[in-house]
Amino acid sequence: MKNDSQKSTALYTDFDLDDPELPKKIRKAAFSSGGYPHDKKLDSDTYDDELEALQIELVKAQAHARETGARVVMLFEGRDAAGKGGTIKRFVENMNPRSARVVALPKPTEKELGQWYFQRYANHLPTSGEFVLFDRSWYNRAVVERVMGFCTEAESESFLREVPRFEDMLVEAGILFIKYWLNIGREMQLVRFHERRHDPLKIWKLSPVDRKSLGMWDEYTEARDRMIEMSHSDHAPWTIIRANDKRRARINAIRHMLMLFDYEGKDRNAIGAIDEEIVGSGPGFLHRGSE
Repeated sequence: MKNDSQKSTALYTDFDLDDPELPKKIRKAAFSSGGYPHDKKLDSDTYDDELEALQIELVKAQAHARETGARVVMLFEGRDAAGKGGTIKRFVENMNPRSARVVALPKPTEKELGQWYFQRYANHLPTSGEFVLFDRSWYNRAVVERVMGFCTEAESESFLREVPRFEDMLVEAGILFIKYWLNIGREMQLVRFHERRHDPLKIWKLSPVDRKSLGMWDEYTEARDRMIEMSHSDHAPWTIIRANDKRRARINAIRHMLMLFDYEGKDRNAIGAIDEEIVGSGPGFLHRGSE
């Protein structure tokens, strides 16, 4: 029996990103790809109601952080088109921008290339009372840079040995530190890339690296799996969010963060319950139901 990767490879052979017509078999397979557990999207009315309630809680949490000096760091990682940017946007769109920052760094400068690898990221860590959300992070070295040849395998392996110590320092310093991996199936990635290619408002999101990654699914999978295996720990665990449905991914990511943060006026009924089919921890959950 073919696993999900083998089946999606067969679908990929006749896929042309520049063809305006997306093959029906890819669109049909997209939502359930990667072992996604739900049959349809969360309906829009439910999503809007739940998101509003959660964003009210985020405003409370931010006010508490400003008053108490709490510091929060969230990393959002995932394949291209996994929905990182959209999820981050729903976190911050009603928060005070003076103390909620999104960090999405461009490629390093010549000066930064000569620095300690973590240095340019450390410069963006929060001060007292701040939330900082990284749209991709130092984990570039473990996946994108490794797969695309922007660093050597030895450099990537060195990073994987060093990163637990770096993150341990953040946690010991009292930072609430959360790592999210947004996981999508291969056909869902193809659908989203196709939408970007043929939507004039989204085409800017489609980079040369995105195009190249289309033929490197297995290489990304291997790098991702090693990264999560090597850097998942009790003090800095990876939270996996199945993201074929962007609405469920956003709702459950916010719920998860709010459950971890103690703040004045917390309304647990408004936060609701995490969908345990969507959110889990570490390598075991990442691969559950994927074949």
